Amino acid sequence: MTSNTAQQDAAVADKSILANSAYADGRHLAARQSIYRWQRPQYDLPGIVVEELARTSGTVLDVGCGNGTFVSRLYKDRPDLRVVGMDISTGILADVEKPVLVADAQALPFADNSADAVLALHMLYHVSDIEATIKELARVLRPGGVLVASTNSDTDKQELDQLWARAAGDVLGIPEGPARVSLSSRFSLEKAGGYLRTGFKDIQVRELPGTIEITDTAPIVAYLASYEAWADQCGVPFHETVGRAAEIAAATIEAEGSFNITCLGGILICRP
Repeated sequence: MTSNTAQQDAAVADKSILANSAYADGRHLAARQSIYRWQRPQYDLPGIVVEELARTSGTVLDVGCGNGTFVSRLYKDRPDLRVVGMDISTGILADVEKPVLVADAQALPFADNSADAVLALHMLYHVSDIEATIKELARVLRPGGVLVASTNSDTDKQELDQLWARAAGDVLGIPEGPARVSLSSRFSLEKAGGYLRTGFKDIQVRELPGTIEITDTAPIVAYLASYEAWADQCGVPFHETVGRAAEIAAATIEAEGSFNITCLGGILICRP
């Protein structure tokens, strides 16, 4: 598969696209989250974060909190913590437990050494300057604090990459179409350690491998369609390609019984 173009990378970190389209509300994020219902083994990501914060007290900042999945779990399991959700999009914060702030991860509205833990879960690939943002996350942490970050591997969901390229090729009438936009490639599991060392010395990685087994095309369609905000960067008619991908996936399910997707994500526990 070809790598992301510079245009795609720029679009993944475009603040206007993020705030006004990709995460204007929780729909697209929820569609991407929902495909993991069919993953084996199952991982309770919010539960893992709660575990990692077992020795933390005080203030936790969830930077790029999205639809508040982790904020909600912390409120439920750790009501003793002061949890603040932040995101660049006003719309996606509408249903997140308060307090919340509209804020840019690259310029957090908090003083030095003011947080006991910071969460940056599946979001550092969306910032334009990853190294500067990591230094900003380190700045607001108190001595002894922890950053919990997460992302996906470069190998994550390769079957969907292959499906998209084949569908795009069919739509364009060529053997293989352009690669689909990858969100995590700018800050993948393989790249994350190098970036995080700009602000943190102790970095522990917990890999979360699995397989998603799909017997109905609906979750695949929903997942691929959730990238609509970046349709202009795909180099192919977006909705036609999603439709063709659904046809190919349906044929695979009919012939093989399921469409299987290999996954590899990871949680990174970081201390200054």
